[in-house]
Amino acid sequence: MAELVSHKSSAPYSREPLASLYNAVNITSSGITLGKSALNPSSTSAKRPHAAVDDSPEEIEDDDARLFFMTDSCDQIRTKINSFINNGGMKVGEFQRAIGVTASSYGNFMKKRGRDAGEQSVVYSAANAFFRKRELEGQKMPRKKAKKDTDANGKEIGKDLDYDVSDIYLDGEDEGNVEIYDTCDEIRRKIAAHLRAPGITQAAFCRAISAQFPATEGKMLSAAQLQAFQRKKGPLDGNSSGVFYGAYVFFEKLRIKQGKKKSKARLEMEEVWKGDGGVSRELQRGGYLCMRGEEVVQDQYGKVSVVRGRGW
Repeated sequence: MAELVSHKSSAPYSREPLASLYNAVNITSSGITLGKSALNPSSTSAKRPHAAVDDSPEEIEDDDARLFFMTDSCDQIRTKINSFINNGGMKVGEFQRAIGVTASSYGNFMKKRGRDAGEQSVVYSAANAFFRKRELEGQKMPRKKAKKDTDANGKEIGKDLDYDVSDIYLDGEDEGNVEIYDTCDEIRRKIAAHLRAPGITQAAFCRAISAQFPATEGKMLSAAQLQAFQRKKGPLDGNSSGVFYGAYVFFEKLRIKQGKKKSKARLEMEEVWKGDGGVSRELQRGGYLCMRGEEVVQDQYGKVSVVRGRGW
């Protein structure tokens, strides 16, 4: 009968801590032996390398499904477009080419108003995908530094004057429909007085009154429009001008900010125009139908009436 021979390792085996055995165990036909690093743990100084972290921004493909999640309303997309363009992101034509739409489609979408107004427009879906891609890639919306008015010495003018009314809110402001209770002549008087204040320029004032319109309109009133309004005369002459609305909202906010009470003329305007929802901003077209012996008159508040002529 064959004998069973047991082979034993000639090298002594002693159990070491697992930490010291790491990368130091040799298995041979004669048994298990320990490497030098295992017998002398202090000799092992190398550490496992860490995986490199890729900090580069994620590249999003144009057909990425995430680009077609519609999370913003039509008005919110219009606001983003106006903000992106007005802050120097692109020019209008460049943006139209970037999202692949025509100027006509773009214009039709941008002039609409309402949460769902334009939801079937290709501009809505294309612009949404454009901004979604930028967000996913970590690109921030452009921000243009506010222009500061300076004097001949380069010193900022009007710095100590607090005409910031951005923290005041009026009813109807979000819709661009604040009720007006001043005549055009009164607004012209207020503008003239404001422009005489130290450090106030026409350019700065135009920026201030443009900011009173909803962001979706992207309103940018110019000095030429301001001057054209100031040249007019009459209670309602210029009532359709953006200067009239923007200036009224600005001065009304400024009155509230400064804690001033309503003037006697203001209270009278409210009494006269309250039933009409404030002074009309519609351009008056056509004439008035009068009977023989009647004439059309306009009072100091801008109200028009037909009265019997003198001598009748």
